[in-house]
Amino acid sequence: MITKTPEAQLAFLKQNTEHLIDEADLLERLKTGKPLKIKFGVDPTRPDLTFGHLVVFNKLRAFQELGHEAILLIGDYTTLIGDPSERSSTRPVLTRKDIQENTKTYLSQAFKILDKDKTTVRYNSEWFGKMGFEDCLILARKMTVARMLERDDFAKRYTGGSPISIVEFLYPLLQGYDSVVLEADIELGGTDQLFNLLVGRALQKEAGQKEQIVMTSPLLVGLDGVQKMSKSLGNYIAFNDSAKDIFGKILSIPDEAMWAYYRLLLLESPENIEQLKASHPMEAKKQLAERLVARFFDKETSIAERSAFENVFSKKQLPEDMPCFQWETLAAKASDMPLIDLLAATSLFPSKKEIRRLIEQGAMRLNDEKVTDGHVKLTLPTDGDYIFHAGKRTFFKITA
Repeated sequence: MITKTPEAQLAFLKQNTEHLIDEADLLERLKTGKPLKIKFGVDPTRPDLTFGHLVVFNKLRAFQELGHEAILLIGDYTTLIGDPSERSSTRPVLTRKDIQENTKTYLSQAFKILDKDKTTVRYNSEWFGKMGFEDCLILARKMTVARMLERDDFAKRYTGGSPISIVEFLYPLLQGYDSVVLEADIELGGTDQLFNLLVGRALQKEAGQKEQIVMTSPLLVGLDGVQKMSKSLGNYIAFNDSAKDIFGKILSIPDEAMWAYYRLLLLESPENIEQLKASHPMEAKKQLAERLVARFFDKETSIAERSAFENVFSKKQLPEDMPCFQWETLAAKASDMPLIDLLAATSLFPSKKEIRRLIEQGAMRLNDEKVTDGHVKLTLPTDGDYIFHAGKRTFFKITA
């Protein structure tokens, strides 16, 4: 446990914080010396936690290091609704089976960052599963439609004619009620969660509890460097990704995005980031990738991934473990086949559209020559193998 004065704790906790409501109250609670209950909820909408979650997990870990109680709330009940935050349309409905499957891996992933022995895990089905319809009506009366439409995402959908279900209106109330049940002192979340976290304060006040302090963290941009990292957008790095994928995905982000990764994921100081900016961007990005791989695996693995990358891309060596396909497996008995159909038959690409995109962007190479026409027909290789390099990380070969 880190020993700090209340003022030093506050300064430590404010790092990478976007909203803090309210700071004076937090300082007073820290001065009591009592462990505070810190709530962070995650909905198992998909099997993976992402580096977007890591930003808030870092904050929760910081509270743990100061001796406070981390409450990781698994929203197995609220996932049935789906958080409407930052959504332009209604989320797809998941079945209970889907949610149970997704939940299975969440804890093992979370404990890659959190101290397991200092974490309280709760599921909001514990209380919502026992509530009846009358309880739901009582809860619904605590919020007006006008107040809900103050949310920017709801307001945009309403004015744009996009449907908003009544169930989605209930989501902030359910998240807020979680705080009442847990008697949370502080709730953490991304900036897109601000409205929901404030609802928690309102419900606690009505219940006669002390209002929770709200702390939000900035949203991490995804691999595209533009939109926030999101499982639904597919622009994410997962806690469960392989070391190779983590390293490769980090190297694929735009140069300007990596400084936010240094700050929010590795908690690097502004002074050190300025020093890193003086180095070559590729070297800074390799260091970022290496350190993040080490955090989820170990130092030896991170060094090995860097070496493998440099052998392939800097020294022009081919990876030893690249997939190998036989022509007959892909093309059956055909003597020739359009390139795009041949590539699709490998199942290495999500769709032919993605293959076309790679070709159009000049990101597809055959035997170290850029591919410009996806419709060109290839014949059975008789003079060596076909060696393909797609994007930045995908290598494979086709043999006779």
